[in-house]
Amino acid sequence: MTVEGRFGREPRGGPQIRINHRIRVPEVRVVGEDGSNLGVMDTAEALRRAQERGLDLVEVNPKGSPPVCKILDFGKYKYEEKKRARDAKRKQTVVEVKEIKLRPKTDDHDIDTKVRALRKFLEAGNKVKVICRFRGREIMHPAIAEHQLVLVMSKVEDLANVEQRPMMEARTMALLLAPKPQVLQRLATERAQRERTRGPEKGLTTDDSADGGDQA
Repeated sequence: MTVEGRFGREPRGGPQIRINHRIRVPEVRVVGEDGSNLGVMDTAEALRRAQERGLDLVEVNPKGSPPVCKILDFGKYKYEEKKRARDAKRKQTVVEVKEIKLRPKTDDHDIDTKVRALRKFLEAGNKVKVICRFRGREIMHPAIAEHQLVLVMSKVEDLANVEQRPMMEARTMALLLAPKPQVLQRLATERAQRERTRGPEKGLTTDDSADGGDQA
């Protein structure tokens, strides 16, 4: 790309980061492409230095006094930012809160079925809210619901920590369970192994790396 091509067009779509001629303050503090501090200089001079290197002048700290700009390849910068965002999203642990519903009249066989579903949720890294809902006069016998919830707790104590012990919430009694740290650690290890097996990011293409070329 020629110097004219790099500096002669405004980025499409209006960038959130000001670059090149979009930087209109009179002076900036400049960081070189190698990370060195080049000091405070007129914006026109900073832009000239970027042009000489076939690079961009990018505002990295607009709140500085004066604003801080760095000389770099904006296309490459955008590519690396996208890659970091994808990596962070992929590694992020999302904990959902699932629900298991009981009734005071739920029999032992049905409770065992509910517990199997509960264990699967916990093993997948989800928090689980176990709710026993009362109908009519059932609410006069909360000890029955509490007994059920304590029984459920005992059947998953190898997987779960209790975040909220059984307590009344309107016409329900609820228990909140969360996966133990070792469960979450196992999931993180398995995820890392899958990522190593998968290899390099397949979603990043040469189109991504060139994305910033027309914009800078």
